Amino acid sequence: MSLAILYSRASTSVTAPLVTVEVHLANGLPSLSIVGLPELAVKESKDRVRGALATSDFNFPIKRVIINLAPADLPKEGGRFDLAIALGILGASDQIPNEHFKDYEFLGELALSGELRPVGGVLPAALATRTAKRTLIVPEANAQEAALVKGLKILVARHLLEVCQHFTDKPLPECNITPPNSSTIIYPDLADVRGQLHAKRALEIAAAGGHSILLSGPPGTGKSMLASRIPGILPPMSELEAMQTAAIYSISSQGFDSKCWQQRPFRAPHHTASGVALVGGGSSPRPGEISLAHGGVLFLDELPEFDRQVLEVLREPLESKRIVISRAARQAEFPAHFQLVAAMNPCPCGYFGDPIGNCSCTPKQIARYKSRISGPLLDRIDMHIEVPKLTPSELIDPNPTITETSIKVRERVIEARKRQIARSGCPNHALDNREIDRVCPLDAQGQKLMQNAMERLGFSARAFHRVLKIARTIADLAGDSAISIAHLSEAIGYRRWDRREMQSK
Repeated sequence: MSLAILYSRASTSVTAPLVTVEVHLANGLPSLSIVGLPELAVKESKDRVRGALATSDFNFPIKRVIINLAPADLPKEGGRFDLAIALGILGASDQIPNEHFKDYEFLGELALSGELRPVGGVLPAALATRTAKRTLIVPEANAQEAALVKGLKILVARHLLEVCQHFTDKPLPECNITPPNSSTIIYPDLADVRGQLHAKRALEIAAAGGHSILLSGPPGTGKSMLASRIPGILPPMSELEAMQTAAIYSISSQGFDSKCWQQRPFRAPHHTASGVALVGGGSSPRPGEISLAHGGVLFLDELPEFDRQVLEVLREPLESKRIVISRAARQAEFPAHFQLVAAMNPCPCGYFGDPIGNCSCTPKQIARYKSRISGPLLDRIDMHIEVPKLTPSELIDPNPTITETSIKVRERVIEARKRQIARSGCPNHALDNREIDRVCPLDAQGQKLMQNAMERLGFSARAFHRVLKIARTIADLAGDSAISIAHLSEAIGYRRWDRREMQSK
């Protein structure tokens, strides 16, 4: 038979569209051509395949070989199709049986020696293969990543010869790797941070409701330490969340590490990062820091030092929880459901408000420094927390009797999150306006308090709704069914430091 048909998967965003590899041998001058919108790395596969077949003691057919990668309008890139192309040539030339190819999907890059090398984006391909109810054959180095997909039969190989023998007389071994245990994940402990009880309380509320938070204070007050402890008090990742996050890392340039399975990401890009570094991009779009923080925390330290145009790209994903990258040839969409945590100094020198009076900044310098953060972006950050300088007594005697570990705080956060999911099906930060009216009703005293707060502090409509969400989270942590004046007052306290107050200082 001069025609062989096999299946593989392309890598597009976090999806893996099916690619049908058709290999046809025809009479004519010996040649090998690949059609179906292949990029340079795919075109070069003909030389890798030819070398791998020769070193594996197979005959390369002296015919006109045409390889079609369908669909023709889908760009193909990388060496992920090498294995399927090599098997297709062998099947079409009757060197191995090809009647069972239809039950398998193949991924793998070939070395000239015939060894199989790992490829990126295996996890999305494995998920799609499970849906198609086929068996996936991958290089041994990709086995641990593919094994994260339950209910999928995975066969692993180290060499082209092993795959060929599978279709003759020696079946490949089935992958029996078990995913890592998420209980072994160790996060930095909140108890390591001395003092700052007000900031720790704010972190607990932010973690319970998924709220974004901005920490402001002089250098050395523990802002970065506090931020790095948030993943440790968040609820454990669900399997769906973990799979989505792992799929993003699988297609990224850094790849997925199975040791990080079900571990909340903590991304902290430097303030010199560009907009493309945050959003993602490239001729073949890849995820940026925003998407790499999906399911975890995006920490922006020294917030005013970021370029203003770079910060503005955060506004849309904070609301839509996704990133869409459009290019002339294609469009890619990446999930971006992250929790924003930012930190900044109160002035350029960092010591404005210091009781010792070390600040040397003029009012204009302070106003110019803080104006680097736009009002619309600041308004989208739920909680604004001041982290003051620690007193000598707090440093010398941290009072361990009132210092809680991340485990204890996390238990309260998990219980509060369960109440939110049971009531609305989502964390409080994701409530829409209709749900806010339903789950955050205020009595007469609460309405009067909010009215006074809006008049005195200049809350926008967005800030008003965010205060209600925070108050709802505080009530959930206390196990209360209704929002009280105490809950509402505390929530307002986390929004008092707004842009108007920043400019007036």
